[in-house]
Amino acid sequence: MKRLIIDATGENFFLIIINDKNIYTSSHENSKSNFDKITILINDFLKKYKIRLTDLNQIYVNRGPGSFAGIRNSLSIVKGIHLAKNIDYYCFSFLDFSEKDKKKLKNWQELPNLCRKYKIKKNLINPIY
Repeated sequence: MKRLIIDATGENFFLIIINDKNIYTSSHENSKSNFDKITILINDFLKKYKIRLTDLNQIYVNRGPGSFAGIRNSLSIVKGIHLAKNIDYYCFSFLDFSEKDKKKLKNWQELPNLCRKYKIKKNLINPIY
């Protein structure tokens, strides 16, 4: 199972791929110039690890709170990917999880399990700016 995680809520935005037991990460400055090319950055990140967009099973995107522009752009891109490729997405917030469970997210591997545990609904956008 291949999953993409996008977190653009802080000073940097992160792209994470969970590919079975492997985790790949990429970090970029959370800036206007990077928002203009975020789809290119995602595409280059996937290509680096020989993963096509259509190979993704799920996408997870942090819905905030945090940077308004980062959240807006990442949610728009994920919604576009869903409409074009029919890939399910989950909009999570660290506020959704208990403090104990947040500690499990150090390597991102547990995010899909926590979204299931906390019944995060798929294909639903509810940003927290």
